[in-house]
Amino acid sequence: MKEKKFLIVVDMQKDFIDGSLGTGEARAIVPAAAERIRACRAAGDTVIATLDTHEENYLDTAEGKKLPVKHCIRGTAGWRLNEIIEAALGGDALRVEKPTFGSVLLPGIIRGLCGGEAPDGIELMGLCTDICVVSNALLLKAAFPETPLTIHADCCAGVTPDKHLAALETMRSCQIDVI
Repeated sequence: MKEKKFLIVVDMQKDFIDGSLGTGEARAIVPAAAERIRACRAAGDTVIATLDTHEENYLDTAEGKKLPVKHCIRGTAGWRLNEIIEAALGGDALRVEKPTFGSVLLPGIIRGLCGGEAPDGIELMGLCTDICVVSNALLLKAAFPETPLTIHADCCAGVTPDKHLAALETMRSCQIDVI
């Protein structure tokens, strides 16, 4: 039986790369991230892209009050995936919208794609390491404690380089492999 492995591409959206919350570090990881996506697709792994998704009332939400920068508003250019990432994903990659840092639906989606079983492996990469990547990694580790989880550090960027490194260390502390 073929192993069920997943690559989770976290929030590689325009607003986090070159939009309202974009950084040079985020722009720099796009080529490596696209290459990893292509490699996983070629290996037959299931690729899922998460989309940070907010509505027009974002600034009135709890998150918006603490981070008062409109971003990833549904339907806007900034909400869309980066073009290079979109091309690497192809048309068949599953997209999962999430209204907050971690997707509480993602573990159930993965379990469903595995016929009710735990997956054989999960890799994560994307933006931002210290917010959405770590949140999704910890949710997945809690849901699948025996499944190997791997973070591709060179395919992640944090809000700052220091926060990126701190998040990687937090994930290592939670028995998530960082390569």
